[in-house]
Amino acid sequence: MALKLDLIKMKENGRVVEARQDVVHATGLTNCMNGQLVRIGNDSEGVIVGFDEDCVLILVVNSGHAIKPGDTVSTPIDDFKVPVGDEFLGRRVNALCEPTDGEGPIRASMMYPIFMKAPSVLERIPLGEVMETGTKIVDMMKPVGKGQRMLLIGDRMTGKTTVGVDAILNQRGKDVICIYCCIGKSEASLNRVCDVFDQHHCWDYTMTVSATASDPMGQQYLAPYVATSLAEYFMYEKAGHVLIVFDDFTKHAWAYRQISLLLERAPGRDAYPGDIFYIHSQLVERAGKMKPDRGGGSITHLPIVETLQGDLAGYIPSNIVSMTDGQVYFNTNLFGEGFKPAIDMGLSVSRIGSKVQWRAVKKLTGKLQLEFVRYKELEKLTRIKAGMSAEVEKRLMRGKVLEEVLKQDQNVPVPMEDEVLVLHALHTGFLDNTKPADVRRELQDLIDRVHLNCPELLVELRQNQEMSDNIKEGFNEQIARYRATAL
Repeated sequence: MALKLDLIKMKENGRVVEARQDVVHATGLTNCMNGQLVRIGNDSEGVIVGFDEDCVLILVVNSGHAIKPGDTVSTPIDDFKVPVGDEFLGRRVNALCEPTDGEGPIRASMMYPIFMKAPSVLERIPLGEVMETGTKIVDMMKPVGKGQRMLLIGDRMTGKTTVGVDAILNQRGKDVICIYCCIGKSEASLNRVCDVFDQHHCWDYTMTVSATASDPMGQQYLAPYVATSLAEYFMYEKAGHVLIVFDDFTKHAWAYRQISLLLERAPGRDAYPGDIFYIHSQLVERAGKMKPDRGGGSITHLPIVETLQGDLAGYIPSNIVSMTDGQVYFNTNLFGEGFKPAIDMGLSVSRIGSKVQWRAVKKLTGKLQLEFVRYKELEKLTRIKAGMSAEVEKRLMRGKVLEEVLKQDQNVPVPMEDEVLVLHALHTGFLDNTKPADVRRELQDLIDRVHLNCPELLVELRQNQEMSDNIKEGFNEQIARYRATAL
């Protein structure tokens, strides 16, 4: 007869001493630890965020009643864990993994700790596979690798969220799980993003974790950690690749600053407590590409940070720039000029570089960024000068054509095969006699022609990721036919 043993679960009990907005001081919890789940009364929850000489400091994340001194506090001797699993795909949840879409409860596969330790260097391998964002200027000049942490930074209303959402739209059919994490934004902003996911049928590989501006500060603080815990389930248990868009870290820092003021922590630069650096670095370090014996999965982070009047030297922007693997900088002036996405190549950096690019893209974009930056500088100089030489006019015209090539409409990600075709057409002189206003139309006509007449070339290009002689001949033939038709 088998002997059945029940697990013994230890629990501590204490009392609320003081309640100050979303922060509770409690006594009686002598064996607790930072990041531990706490139940207050029968229907409220919190997480331990610090200690003082006499009390445990608890951040309320789910308040079911008005908390007052004398209320009971209980906690298991365990980390704060949230439910994770496959059934979270296609769902909208809050920072406690509770559904907010009205479609009923979600069955969890496992419980994962929110504050999991980041994998060590020995558990990782160098990045070598591209994360296709679908944004031409990023894929061509500032590529993102699977496992990278690429910052999207710029002033408000410059297209940062659009690039992040387009990266999610572009993962259809690429075996990448996507998580959109909304932090401190309005409910209307979140609904707009979800409407885009509806229109493009993304929910079979996408989920959202949200803590909007109307939610408690505690949930805004926890949201990105919960999103990463959900991602780690797919990376470790399913050996999958995951993309997380954090929108945005600036509001996450604001929420943490408010919490810190209630905790009476000493403010530092820009009135943020010094450990805000640890808060964000602890989060982004959980991204990476795992070794085969750890499953070989990856988590890619696209955190968004909002600047004020282009100030990159602000405390939060400079902190996050220092802990990511590159940044894509969005320029308000470029946005006003109609260059969208308004990415400034002079201030954008990818520390992974061309290591993860397709070989075909790497070969065709060798000097493209330098050419574009020189064109923008030349354009600034010629604005204040009358009369230009024929050579300068020719360089400006080529720069304008290149600028039109890099422009892109909102929520229309471009497959990598089409980007290679565009680059090949540019390098073979297909656009040499084309007016800038006609560039995008002619390129789209060429892309449609290749998709219709020789789709097998695009399939071969995706499989091999390089331009074979067969593909070159096929593309050149379609370009020649297009020119003949146009004449």
